[in-house]
Amino acid sequence: MPPAFRVTAHDPASRARAGVLTMARGRVETPAFMPVGTQATVKTMTAGEVWDLGARVLLANTYHLHLRPGDDLIREAGGLHRFMNWPGLLLTDSGGFQVFSLAGLRKLSEDGVTFRSHLDGSSHHLTPERVVAIQENLGADIIMPLDVCPPYPASYEDVAEAVRLTQAWAERSLAARTRADQALFGIVQGGVHAGLRRRSAEGLVALDLPGYAVGGLSVGEPAGLLAATLDTAVPLLPEDRPRYLMGVGSPDLILEAVWRGVDLFDCVMPTRLARTGTIWTREGRLNLRNARFARDFGPLEEGCGCPACRTASRAYVRHLVKAGEILGLRLCTWHNLHFLLRFMEELRAAITAGRLAGFRREFLERPRRF
Repeated sequence: MPPAFRVTAHDPASRARAGVLTMARGRVETPAFMPVGTQATVKTMTAGEVWDLGARVLLANTYHLHLRPGDDLIREAGGLHRFMNWPGLLLTDSGGFQVFSLAGLRKLSEDGVTFRSHLDGSSHHLTPERVVAIQENLGADIIMPLDVCPPYPASYEDVAEAVRLTQAWAERSLAARTRADQALFGIVQGGVHAGLRRRSAEGLVALDLPGYAVGGLSVGEPAGLLAATLDTAVPLLPEDRPRYLMGVGSPDLILEAVWRGVDLFDCVMPTRLARTGTIWTREGRLNLRNARFARDFGPLEEGCGCPACRTASRAYVRHLVKAGEILGLRLCTWHNLHFLLRFMEELRAAITAGRLAGFRREFLERPRRF
């Protein structure tokens, strides 16, 4: 079945909205955060545990799964959902972010991108058509076209070329699709240039895609430029389609993006921080490696009902992290995902009740580092 997106509530003071995205395998209430399972796993967690925390859509990575274990193998296993035993929705990134993050290992051309594998040095040529074929093998519910994500800063000319290629590759990706059960989203590029963002959005909206992402942000630009770019780009996207901000996952930036009308988010931040022994709390970021937690026998966060907070103290988790025990990283991950998924619930409730302005004001009145 094609995706259906329904806006269920508008916030009266902003462009924020609550909604429901429904596809054949399930539904997700928005705004929603997608935990990242790059290699078909959210690091240290089972699929069932992530589901029990409330996640209903995960992100996996086309480039990495193509290299290992191979998309043909995953197709043989019955698709990515069955391979990783995930009951919810899946979104697969296209490999476009690797155009940015693996700049030293790739060569860009009109036809596509040639990567030198970070695993064994082998060469892999990915075209828009090949990326769609790989994602059809993987069987994700939402698939992304190959795009060009320029770094920050980049010259106007380089960003304009990224917009041109992204548009051309989106058109080729749309033409290459053979599965009606997958939703191909467009990716708006344009850096921090309002005119280029407009050009990219208008070109992609003309393709009448079932959803739209804003890419090329959270790549080093100041937070103020991220907000200004969203102010430009988001109003250009259709009201009746989901809007996805790629690679943003800290609570403060999510709140500002939701305020501007964004529905979906993904980021490695909550799990990556957890693997350093760092947790999120309502007071901000805490590094449990610090000596002051050595005799702190309270929970990771007072009032939190996650499994980590119910069963472990700060002192115990600090000991595990310092000792290099996997359980310490796992407990921090459990807490951080719980924290962010509850934060998304609070945002949805505030929008539905028409009180997001008050929620945002209270949040901003307590400056803290996330």
